[in-house]
Formats: sequence, structure tokens, C-alpha cells
Amino acid sequence: MTKRLFKQVVGIDVAQKKLDVSLGNMDQNTSTKVYAYKTFQNTDKGFLAMILWVKKQTTAEAPLRFVMEATGVYHESLAYFLSNKGFLVSIVMPNKITNFFRTLEVKTITDKSMSEAITMFGLEKQMKDWVPPKKVFRELRSITRERDQLITERTMLKNQLHAEETEAFPSKKTVIRIKSRIKVINEQLKEILSEIKESVEKDALLKQAIELITTIPGIGLLTAVVVMAETNGFELITSIRQLISYAGLDVREKESGTSVKGKSRISKRGNRHLRKAMHLPAISAIRHSERHKAIFLRIVSGCGIKMKGVVAIQRKLLELIYTIFKTKKPYDPEYLQKLATGNTVKNTSNVA
Repeated sequence: MTKRLFKQVVGIDVAQKKLDVSLGNMDQNTSTKVYAYKTFQNTDKGFLAMILWVKKQTTAEAPLRFVMEATGVYHESLAYFLSNKGFLVSIVMPNKITNFFRTLEVKTITDKSMSEAITMFGLEKQMKDWVPPKKVFRELRSITRERDQLITERTMLKNQLHAEETEAFPSKKTVIRIKSRIKVINEQLKEILSEIKESVEKDALLKQAIELITTIPGIGLLTAVVVMAETNGFELITSIRQLISYAGLDVREKESGTSVKGKSRISKRGNRHLRKAMHLPAISAIRHSERHKAIFLRIVSGCGIKMKGVVAIQRKLLELIYTIFKTKKPYDPEYLQKLATGNTVKNTSNVA
């Protein structure tokens, strides 16, 4: 007698240009298997081809769920596409998949093995339905990223202007044009800041969260908005560990066998916009906070790498933002001391 299927999962490892897709199912006896694999383009055309392939390989007798990691921005188009088509979609924080992968008897990490791990994760775990982010977060994320691009462009123009003006025979017309472009960007940045403030004012819950987060010294409106926008108001985040992993600020150690170790590095697998937003606040904290400065110096004295100390402060600030958001309490000047001694509230912040 054919065993009745209890669950079907499509596990997708999402990259910038392609999707590695594995199919698996669980029967009535909770026996699981991954039985098919294929790659598709990360485009609308690829999405349609994937759906046709999945329908041929699955059955209508059991629920079908698509599961993927939160991979910066690359997974978003697919998530919206599938949700709009009426499919069940779940998005998982990268650290959950990584930790689950370590429990499997797989020695080599490939795109295929990762998609299979995502499939098995979806089969063995209780999955939550993905809910598209609120409109205000989508809009703020778009506009803050536009602002970031404009600032990068302005920096390039200022460097170009400096180089031109220090020439032995600078071109006056070139200087005028560069200055004109810089002026336009400055005006656009002012418009963007006004739009950000207006969006925050219109959403009472977001406004309250921003006001609490900005009680942290060194965390201003723009940083708070970027953090909220890039995490969709911490929609998928259930712990500090997940948040740090999502930002790509978690440490990865390379090991070979039992004795050879490589340099420890941050993963950089997560959301680069979130990491970038925390950089300047971390620099400011190191300069103006004795507590953060002491942590920075201790780390640098141990490894000799300044950036490692900066990353540590970025993590601590991000942890603090999350804790304040969860507890809905303003910044406590003694919080860092409590954090150092382990006296934080574990059920709200999960700080070890």
C-alpha cells in the first residue's frame, strides 16, 4: 500500500543569478526523503519554469511549501512571486540553516547540498508562513538605499573635484560641472531626508520604535530607520544571534582536520546594508564611549586588527538596538555593564 504523504517542501538556495532547487517529502510515518534537484535562473522566466517543474514532481494530496533563506535582496522577488501565486512560503534566517546543516552527514558544502539541507529543514521543522513586509518598510528600505548610492556618488565626485582642482592647469568648465552635480545630489539628499521623516511621522508604531532606538548614544534617525527597514521591523528575528547572522557580522572560523585553523572572519553572508549602517555609529562609539573604547582596545591588543574591534562594537550596538526594540524601554546607561556581567533579561533579548 502506498504511504500517504504528510508534507512536501521545495528547498531553494538563492543566489544572485540562479536558484538551486531540491524537492522532498514526508510520509505518514514521518519518513523523509529528498528526491529531485534542478537549477533555474533567478528571473521571472526562471520562476515560471521552476513552478512547472515542481508541479510535475509533486502531488496535490499533501501541502506544498517553498522554503528559502533570507539572503539580502536576492530572495525577495521570488518570495513575492510565489506569495502572489498563492503558494505557502517560509523564509528562514541563515544561521538556522547553517546550524542545521552541521547536524547532517554532509562534509562538502555546495549549492546543491545547501538546497537539500533547506528542504530537510522545512520537512523536519514547524514552519511559519512568510508575511510580506509592511509598505512603510518597503518604501523606507528603497529610499535609504537610494540615499546610500547618492552619498557614494557624491564622494566620488568630491574626489574627482579635488583631483581636478589640484591639477597644474585645471579645467574651469569641468570644475563647474562637477560642482553642479554635487549640488544636485545635495538637494536630492535633503528631499530624501524629508521623505524619511514624513514616513516615520505617519506610522505611530514605527515612530515610537525610532524614538526608543535613538535614545542610544550615537544612533541617529537614519541609522535607526535603516535597521528597521532592512529587518522589516525585526519581523523574522527571534534572537540576537539571528540578527547578528542576518547582518553578516557573525564570526566564521576556517578549520582543516583537528589542528589547522585559518583566520577568523566575519561571514559577510548577510545584509550588507545593515552592516554598513552600523559602521559609523561604531566608530563614533569607540571615540566617545569609554566602555566601547575599552572593548575595542582589548580586542585590538589581542589580535592587532583594528577592523575586528570595530566589528565587535557594531555587533554590540546592534544587540542593544534589538534589546531596546523588544523591551520597549529607552537606553539604560548601565546596560553595557549589565551585558558584561550577564545580567540582561534573557527572555526578551537572548543575550548570553
